[in-house]
Amino acid sequence: MDQTVTEVYRNPLAIQRIGDPFVLKASDGKYYCYPTSAGDQGYKAWTSEDLVNWRELGFVYEKNEKSWGYKQFWAPEVVEYNGRFYMYYTARWTEKDSLRIGVAVADKPFGPFIDVYDRPMFDFGYAAIDANILIDEDGGKYLYYSRDCSENYIGERRESHIYGVRLAEDMIGVNGEPELLLKPEQEWEMKSGPKVYWNEGAFALKRNGIYYLMYSANFYASKHYSVGYAISEHPLGPFHKYEHNPVLASNTDDISGPGHHCVIDSPDGSELFVVYHTHTDAALGGGNRQVCIDRMGFREDGSIYVNGPTLTDQPIPSNRIVE
Repeated sequence: MDQTVTEVYRNPLAIQRIGDPFVLKASDGKYYCYPTSAGDQGYKAWTSEDLVNWRELGFVYEKNEKSWGYKQFWAPEVVEYNGRFYMYYTARWTEKDSLRIGVAVADKPFGPFIDVYDRPMFDFGYAAIDANILIDEDGGKYLYYSRDCSENYIGERRESHIYGVRLAEDMIGVNGEPELLLKPEQEWEMKSGPKVYWNEGAFALKRNGIYYLMYSANFYASKHYSVGYAISEHPLGPFHKYEHNPVLASNTDDISGPGHHCVIDSPDGSELFVVYHTHTDAALGGGNRQVCIDRMGFREDGSIYVNGPTLTDQPIPSNRIVE
């Protein structure tokens, strides 16, 4: 009698005590996960062939005597372009004691990543975090980031707002002035108040000519940290938020703070997954987080759905062999 063996995974994955996971599917066929992972020292990375089983690689970027940032190394993202790997990351700038975004480059996805500049890649005069890159079909390049609430006062409130700006052709600078794209305004984004509100952790993608700008809202250490999105016909907006946000949020007392995500496809390219973090202790919340993945997709009307967050057995990402 034939037996069918179903291969499954279960959240959380074995990448613990991290935050803000970003996954690159590199040209070598492997996945690389770059999270907030090493405190004030830099970034570690993990690698996988199936999105489920991960192996730690150790440091891929490490602070040194030439670094412009001195602490709070957060939210790295890596782009492979023309045979090189570009890491965009957040750190606190020694010169101004303020958060900024830098760029480091490597010849391999596992580094070592070396800073291009002895300073941040741009300075618009305020704290900036959470870089995300979109390379459009026509070759246009765009950088999305959050103007951090630590220095952004709106009356008596502090808010994090998401901006977009053209990325230079060389991938290491920006062109023109940034555009304000998103700010906290929907009811679900106000749960961490009363005086501080967030739109951060941008992730941009394009489908059928529509630009989707996904993001996280509420305080990262709280249960209410969740993911929503907005759409536009142009990469720099105007963007309009989905009326049924959030699309990824806590749905049980055993899950807290699903957010700061990326989107990646399965090994065979047939499925999409959201990679995100949750709190390791759902009752406590806080800064200790872990990596989770769940399937996502698009409905007929173009709206995004996420089949999660989950804690039960799920089929492993598809890896059909195409002959």
